[in-house]
Amino acid sequence: MANEVGAKWARYIISSNTVITDSTLPKAVQELVKIRASQINGCGGCLDMHTKDAAAAGESQVRINLVGAWRETTVYSEAERAALELTEQGTRLADSSGVTDEAWANAAKHFDEDQLMALVALICAINAFNRLNVITRTPGGEYQPGQFG
Repeated sequence: MANEVGAKWARYIISSNTVITDSTLPKAVQELVKIRASQINGCGGCLDMHTKDAAAAGESQVRINLVGAWRETTVYSEAERAALELTEQGTRLADSSGVTDEAWANAAKHFDEDQLMALVALICAINAFNRLNVITRTPGGEYQPGQFG
């Protein structure tokens, strides 16, 4: 992101994230979604950031550690499970025919229209950040909570 095009693109995508963070989509859901998509995409930079930010925001280590196995745990609410399912299906588009009607209906049962749109936007945004970091080989490990604002 050291050149003009990269810096400009980063500013735009980061500023679009404000709509999500300012929404009423619960902050815990936001962090869980970012962690799960980053796990699927193998993005070390984003996993480093979002696991540390989640912990700094008070998320328990157990919930952070178990995100990848959320179906086999008892530590997530039904709404969080719906968001994680939508995240997985929205992240693995090439592995299926897209998001199922069942996953969409389940998410819509737990989130109002604005929250649902924020959730969709978040899934899109984290996938874009994951791809940026994976393509440019941005490593994880050095991030400090709150480092980017």
